[in-house]
Amino acid sequence: MAALLGMAMPVAAAMPPAGEADRALDLLKASVGFRTEQGRGQVPVYAAYLADVLRKGGFAASDIVIDRIGETGTLTLTWAGSDASLKPLVISDHMDVVAADPKDWVRDPFTAVVEKGFVYGRGVYDDKFDVSMVITALIELRREGFSPRRTIVLALSGDEETDMHTSKALAQKLKGAELVLNGDAGGGVLSETTGRPTIYKLQGGEKTYVDFEIAFTSPGGHSSRPGPASDNAIVRLAHAIDRVAAYQFPPQYNALTIATFEAAAPDTPGALGQAMARFAADPSDAAAAATLSANPEYVGQVRTTCVATMASGGHAQNALPQRAAVNVNCRIFPGVPIAAIEDRLKQVVGDPSAIFTVLGDPAASDASPLTPLIVDAVTKAVAANRPGVPIVPGMAAGASDSLYYRAVGVPSYGVSGMFIKPSDDFSHGLNERAPIAAIPGALAQWHSLLTTLAMR
Repeated sequence: MAALLGMAMPVAAAMPPAGEADRALDLLKASVGFRTEQGRGQVPVYAAYLADVLRKGGFAASDIVIDRIGETGTLTLTWAGSDASLKPLVISDHMDVVAADPKDWVRDPFTAVVEKGFVYGRGVYDDKFDVSMVITALIELRREGFSPRRTIVLALSGDEETDMHTSKALAQKLKGAELVLNGDAGGGVLSETTGRPTIYKLQGGEKTYVDFEIAFTSPGGHSSRPGPASDNAIVRLAHAIDRVAAYQFPPQYNALTIATFEAAAPDTPGALGQAMARFAADPSDAAAAATLSANPEYVGQVRTTCVATMASGGHAQNALPQRAAVNVNCRIFPGVPIAAIEDRLKQVVGDPSAIFTVLGDPAASDASPLTPLIVDAVTKAVAANRPGVPIVPGMAAGASDSLYYRAVGVPSYGVSGMFIKPSDDFSHGLNERAPIAAIPGALAQWHSLLTTLAMR
């Protein structure tokens, strides 16, 4: 397939109405203050706050629904269209955030700090930036008197970063939708050297997310009477972790990843850009695959990845361990069965006493079709944000709520309005931040997407 789906028209970027960007920034800063980590019960509190913002913005209370699911929940806003025969347009984002320990951060992760052109705080990029942009844009459209022909449903999940129970529930509830616009995926890339936009990634697929627990058991006993290392569950676990860490899955590719590398190569300097071009031309180029795999930004585009993320073991400081386990998080290349990766990991670990367990209920889905409807709408919207930027289909290395919408047959597309340098992306990490300069363009992009697709 061609690398470029479309080219955003070279016209001046659209500016949001006066004061809208300030309102979006204020909402983003306030959103950071809700500690919506798993287990804290704050997602419903944040949802109630957002519901109040929407009511004050002109939406009826009857159009807003908060559903509790355990300690978390969902928020949906339904803006009824004039043509009931049309399937609804869904906007997907999530309210929860990855856990953050304030002791590890330079700034309090749950107090928004504006510094040198960035807003700092946990979730300020993933995904409260887009939550704030979409809600602000919807309120502004209503204030302007916009009347959608197609019903718009804002669907905010509450545990996308963890169990995804709310993600699955929303997908089931909205499985009759026409399509999903996911603000938690896709987005624009800024050049590391010039800061200018290089490409816009329209996310049309994503890798399968799976957690494997690998556990070992031992008889235990008194720590003053250690036996052979093979009897120690923690030692055997350590060997398994080393083997998994040393193993690389073979390179893979699909039309989405090749298109991404073809488009990004000319604007990526040095060996990395050369490797992109070589891999796009010849995916069997092992040296190019190795160069791309050495970069955290691109390793997920080249192969399945499995990495140890959590470990536990032992029950007392003065006792030999009776059990030790590690969580291995895998992001599996589309088309590869989960069972095949489990079998390969068993071969890599090479210990028949290892106990493998697939955690949760992982789901895989096919890529969404890149129809003229979505391509044309995104091309127009990106032109309102960053004129002249090429639109490139992309595959996400991680998982998002789109996974569950695709699984029930609803096409889902990552269309974040964020443009950012890869080196500025600290989502899931320490000192997460979002550039303030991205706000006006993101608002303009959402205005264009919604007014275009809600009238089709």
